[in-house]
Amino acid sequence: MLTPVVGYAILDGRPLAAFWLAIAAGLTDILDGFLARHLGSSSSTGAYLDPIADKVLLSTIYVCLALHATIPWWFVAVVFGRDLLILAASGIALAFTRLRKFPPTVWGKLSTFLQIVAAVVWMGRDAFPTLTLDSIGHLLIWISAIATIWSGLHYAWRGTQMLRTN
Repeated sequence: MLTPVVGYAILDGRPLAAFWLAIAAGLTDILDGFLARHLGSSSSTGAYLDPIADKVLLSTIYVCLALHATIPWWFVAVVFGRDLLILAASGIALAFTRLRKFPPTVWGKLSTFLQIVAAVVWMGRDAFPTLTLDSIGHLLIWISAIATIWSGLHYAWRGTQMLRTN
């Protein structure tokens, strides 16, 4: 629910508000997952919607940061490209095969983690301007891009292996 507010704050040039709203969104997501697991109230719907909500928040942050000329568009294209590859391959597999489960890989989780860290650092750089965060942010863009490309290649390879065995 905070996604549009975070996006608006970035585009409106209020980096401190955007930073703290994104942190709040992340913390409520962690709390929600913790409570669902520990109170036994997790559901298949929640398990399905939670990663979608996470991806919508992260995608919104990246598009808004690029629109605000904070991060490069090529990086947004890498992130979206991998996600579109996964969605298209999953859709094709669902339509034409018996495959129904597409669990994330360690590389997918690592690239998503690095994307989150990069987004937080770039938002923090704008909220608390320092040369250190700027340098770390630029490094994280490259590390995250490489991990994202690698995970996309790994998902493609793994998908091909899954199709061969089914």
